[in-house]
Amino acid sequence: MKHKSVYEINKMQQYIMQTRPVLEKEALFSDGTKDYRIPTEPKENETVTIRFRTARDNVDRVVLCTEENRYEMKLAECDGTFDYYAVEISLGTEAFSYYFEIISGMLCCRFDRYGVTTEIREAYFFRIVPGFSTPDWAKGAVIYQIMVDRFYNGDETNDVLNGEYFYVHTLSTKVPKEQWEKCPENFSVGEFYGGDLEGVRQKLNYLSNLGVEVIYFNPLFVSPSNHKYDTQDYDHIDPHFAKILEDEGELLTEGVQDNRRATRYCSRVTSRKNLEASNAFFAEFVKEVHSRGMKVILDGAFNHCGSFNCWLDREKIYEGKEGFAKGAYISKDSPYRSYFGFRDDDDNAWPDNKNYEGWWGHETLPKLNFEGSQILYNDILRIAGKWVSEPYCADGWRLDVAEDLGHSKEFNHRFWRDFRDAVKEANPEAVILAEHYGDPKNWLEGDQWDTIMNYVAFMEPLTWFLTGMEKHSDEYVPERIGKIQDFEGAMRHYMTSFMTSSLLCSMNQLSNHDHSRFLTRTNHKAGRVEYLGAAAAEEGVDYRVMREAVLIQMTWPGAPTVYYGDEVGLCGFTDPDNRRTYPWGHENRELLDFYRDLIWIHKGNEAFCTGSFRFLDSSDQFLCYARFNRKQQFIIIVNNDDAEKTTQLRVVGAGVPEEGMMRRVIVTTENGYSLMPQYYPIKKGNIFVSMQKKSAVILERI
Repeated sequence: MKHKSVYEINKMQQYIMQTRPVLEKEALFSDGTKDYRIPTEPKENETVTIRFRTARDNVDRVVLCTEENRYEMKLAECDGTFDYYAVEISLGTEAFSYYFEIISGMLCCRFDRYGVTTEIREAYFFRIVPGFSTPDWAKGAVIYQIMVDRFYNGDETNDVLNGEYFYVHTLSTKVPKEQWEKCPENFSVGEFYGGDLEGVRQKLNYLSNLGVEVIYFNPLFVSPSNHKYDTQDYDHIDPHFAKILEDEGELLTEGVQDNRRATRYCSRVTSRKNLEASNAFFAEFVKEVHSRGMKVILDGAFNHCGSFNCWLDREKIYEGKEGFAKGAYISKDSPYRSYFGFRDDDDNAWPDNKNYEGWWGHETLPKLNFEGSQILYNDILRIAGKWVSEPYCADGWRLDVAEDLGHSKEFNHRFWRDFRDAVKEANPEAVILAEHYGDPKNWLEGDQWDTIMNYVAFMEPLTWFLTGMEKHSDEYVPERIGKIQDFEGAMRHYMTSFMTSSLLCSMNQLSNHDHSRFLTRTNHKAGRVEYLGAAAAEEGVDYRVMREAVLIQMTWPGAPTVYYGDEVGLCGFTDPDNRRTYPWGHENRELLDFYRDLIWIHKGNEAFCTGSFRFLDSSDQFLCYARFNRKQQFIIIVNNDDAEKTTQLRVVGAGVPEEGMMRRVIVTTENGYSLMPQYYPIKKGNIFVSMQKKSAVILERI
């Protein structure tokens, strides 16, 4: 047999390369959604079918690869544009990680969660954790965040009174109802506007009409502050938010010099009758919310409590009260002594030096010492299950500063594993959603949190891309506006930290109670209210950019979360200015209509709630991506430039055919938005679009 020469072999390879179609990398796709993983959330020891998409007749082989094995995938389905390869994998009880290898003639590439690559990148492997799931109701759910004191006053009988208590060196003050829209004072922990749960109940029609599916409340439990992240009593809803049936005691006076004379406050919020009535009111409130098809998420601040808490009782409001043991601040022999980290047990140093550990040094926020007390540990787990069970039936927890809990990462992970067990045992459909900054991967392994408040893969990159502002409005870097490489790189990288089930219910916010309002960020004013003044937050804002941001929010993977008032143009620098009251009667109606229309577009299309995501052709100031499933394909285009742009876009990656038609669903304009349709032909997998300056559009394949 005559052996072929090197020359002949090279000529043959060239012929193969010339006659075979070019590998269409934009068609390569798989993820963890139902079109590519069946079932999407497999149980332990279950068989899962994994699928991979290629262009039709474009590849020779697709192989699913793990660190130890290679699984040849078989061609399972063809349509006019794509081929779908599939393989069945028998899972066990351990996590299963994989990527794909694609062979076309002499070409070989790989596909992982980041995208097409020639490398093997373990950090970006797809991952299945058998038995892990997130509640279906939370995937793509429209969430509305409410800071209760600032939303609506529905019951004036439960209002905090002037001089009712003394806390953080100041007397409580009640803002008169005729000053409802007054901006918060700079140091406003004791400034109360009177918003309550009855007010929220009276506005449920408004929320329902807006399209809200979930209400997330900032803390509701007993606390002397308006924000209530300094919990006094985890077992009861604050009567100032619910019911005050009996009212005794004397008001404090301006002459108060310490924290020991909170008699009026003590009588109102430690009254057994008021506490029981408040819990009963909350249970009925949740029933009414559920009857409207909505859910309720509570805020749990478990890293620290408040100095008012009977466990510490620094303010001495529980001292001598029947049924309460001495607090750890009052006595070294307190049964709660181990609940806190006291730095010095020297008799001469205790307790006047306030030598207990405070979160970030705040003496009103004593850090809970879970390592020192199994009783405390168990009690918080009891609380975790209590509020998601009968009769309260809340639908989940948002966890404040969750990474800070404990004094080591190992302990932190242990606690959240036990917390998950307690919550899911009490209510398997409850969601566990944590506040977290930075990469969340180590907490999203399937055994701790369901998901997070999505700073790293939503709020932060989007804010820089659209506004060039830091999320507190502390910094303006104009060079970062529209930098697609920064935006896409951050989004691609951090989205891979989520398994698909976690990503689809991640809390995607533009604003919240800790950061400046997004609309304020559009004016590029760097600073805080105490230096710039409250009026500056509303000066020069750009509603065009706001509309771009909202359109992205309603089409991005995750649960779009609206911070109360954003939908009507509320402005504000960071805390406390971001906690202005909802401007009832003075809403920006055009913006409200825009929010409502986009929310209903989001809710009415499954592809936006549980569909796949893929970046398409993008460039600086010009963002293009797709949300799609086998039935629906949407393309979202954002032109953040101050110049119009006309371009040809390759859209095959969205799962659309080479030839067809796309229809405009909604477009933002210089002065507003339009729902009028416009049609775009797909020719050879491309569309031509013309975008106005500072505009965004949703296109749907028809």
